[in-house]
Amino acid sequence: MYPCIPPPFLRTAAIPGDSFFFERWFRADEETLIAGVDEAGRGPLAGPVVAACVILPSNCAYHHFRDSKKLTPRQRERLFTLLHSNGSIVGAGLAGVREIESMNILQASLLAMQRAVTACIAAGHGRRPRYLLVDGRFPIPMSISQLPLIKGESKSASIAAASIVAKVTRDRLMAEAHQRYPQYGFAQHQGYPTGAHRQAIAKHGPCPLHRRTFRGVVEFV
Repeated sequence: MYPCIPPPFLRTAAIPGDSFFFERWFRADEETLIAGVDEAGRGPLAGPVVAACVILPSNCAYHHFRDSKKLTPRQRERLFTLLHSNGSIVGAGLAGVREIESMNILQASLLAMQRAVTACIAAGHGRRPRYLLVDGRFPIPMSISQLPLIKGESKSASIAAASIVAKVTRDRLMAEAHQRYPQYGFAQHQGYPTGAHRQAIAKHGPCPLHRRTFRGVVEFV
């Protein structure tokens, strides 16, 4: 079973505007690794759910990293590049469409997060984070101490950084999907249920990237 740590006060103990509070709280010394974990792609009708795990350097300019949804695509790309050059340890993982269908989107998201943490450990040459700061309500099924944080992207720079990596990675995958299935417009909406996407499904039927258990797709299977 995976441990969680949260003294009840801790979730509300952060100082407003300080997005490195939790990282400092758990870091006993420079050797203590604190990772942020987030996912992108729970809501779309097509494509995988992608997660990322990021360990920021203790001396980084953490204030640059904000919720990916509040950044422009150009800003996300710039910060994605920065995270791969500033000494951060980065891992990404995904759960595919068939896995989403077989286990539901929540469990698939947690699986993608687990894979992202494993990839982050590999990128760090086997060094495991001491604590995980996880966006959302649910811990990841791993034997690492964790603190789930609702709206974690606004409370932890590490989670915000993970949200950027997950979003950029998934957007790139959906841009590749657009080359294979241009009739659906994946490059424009990344698989989200826009009006244009729904019309394309109604006209062409689902493609192999569509989540056949999701409303908006299952009607056309």
